[in-house]
Amino acid sequence: MRILIYSYNYYPEPIGIAPLMTELAEGLVKRGHQVRVVTAMPNYPERQIYSNYRGKLFHTEYKNGVEIQRSYVWVRPEPKLLDRILLDASFVVTSFVPALLGWRPDVIISTSPSLPVCLPASLLGLLYNCPVILNLQDILPEAAIHLGILKNKLLIELFTQLEKFAYHSATKISVIADGFIDNLLKKGVPASKIVSIPNWVDVNFIRPLPQENNQFRATHNLQNKFVVLYSGNIALTQGLETVVKAAAMLRHIPDIVFAIAGEAKGLRRLQQECLNFGADNVLLIPFQPREKLPQMLAAADVGLVVQKKNVISFNMPSKIQVLLASGRALIASVPENGTAAKAIKQSGGGFVVPPEDPQALANAILDLYQNPKKVKNFGYKSRQYAVEQYAFEQALNNYESLCESLMVDEPVINATTISNQEV
Repeated sequence: MRILIYSYNYYPEPIGIAPLMTELAEGLVKRGHQVRVVTAMPNYPERQIYSNYRGKLFHTEYKNGVEIQRSYVWVRPEPKLLDRILLDASFVVTSFVPALLGWRPDVIISTSPSLPVCLPASLLGLLYNCPVILNLQDILPEAAIHLGILKNKLLIELFTQLEKFAYHSATKISVIADGFIDNLLKKGVPASKIVSIPNWVDVNFIRPLPQENNQFRATHNLQNKFVVLYSGNIALTQGLETVVKAAAMLRHIPDIVFAIAGEAKGLRRLQQECLNFGADNVLLIPFQPREKLPQMLAAADVGLVVQKKNVISFNMPSKIQVLLASGRALIASVPENGTAAKAIKQSGGGFVVPPEDPQALANAILDLYQNPKKVKNFGYKSRQYAVEQYAFEQALNNYESLCESLMVDEPVINATTISNQEV
């Protein structure tokens, strides 16, 4: 098959959607398919176009058999609402040119966010007379409204209509969590249109490693420490102030150290929070190169997943699969009825505590610090669940089967079908 992946984020961006879409594209190439990716000039998470790509309107490159067509986007390090709108609008306009000039695809996979990408993707689908799969990584604009990013009533209505168009125009909608299915069904999306394919992790790359002679621990003087790790985006959905406050409550125990790895802008904000609360047991670390990720994860005794109270059925952190695959015990400060909580409970790999509750988080960390056998048991279950449920080959099989079914017009694959295969 000729498969076009329309994704704002792609390699070399280190976190979020980019590694997932990179692995999907390269995995499909290894299966013998021809893949091209229409994407933006890399800029995430610092929101600055990477130095090697600056000053270019378009750029085409090849990596591991994938043709990557990049285009300029309007991006600002401290984006306001208008900047975010211009970012999406610029990608819609500039990306359509290389997308249209490339070879005709048999199927298009479009990722959201960015939600406005549904416009050029659906237009390409019409022009090429090919099916379009909308891959929902977050449900927008719901996330932006709940987080207070989108408040203007006119814009809310505009993006709500855009969301409806995205669901209507897509041939199939692939969602990454069962909570997303419930959300879409309530909005009138037919069940036959929805396919559940959870995000994945490369369980051969991310794997349990011994803490003895761990390079990350040695570099950051963490030998003989109980390390609580958060690694990932530092954004509005997380509320990492809760972690800083919990760290301050445990600073009387010198063996417990918190490590937070993220983008520079977020780290600067957290540094001020650490000073405000006297959390001198928090180590703030810049993003690590992807090849060092297994060592960093292995340095941790506990991995953290953090969300705010209002993040329920429109977001599913991809770090969950990564932490599980690394064989770490997890503590999730997330909504009890949310998609993240459900995934962690099913894994048996850790605790779920109320979100934005520093005392509850501190108590859970202290419990694991005092019970090393529990940490080991959680870690074992984490790894086992990741291998069984989130292995990349399984997700790749599902995406390949979905694309093939749309091409040959086989009987529909729906949410129940793939979910049952996973169970």
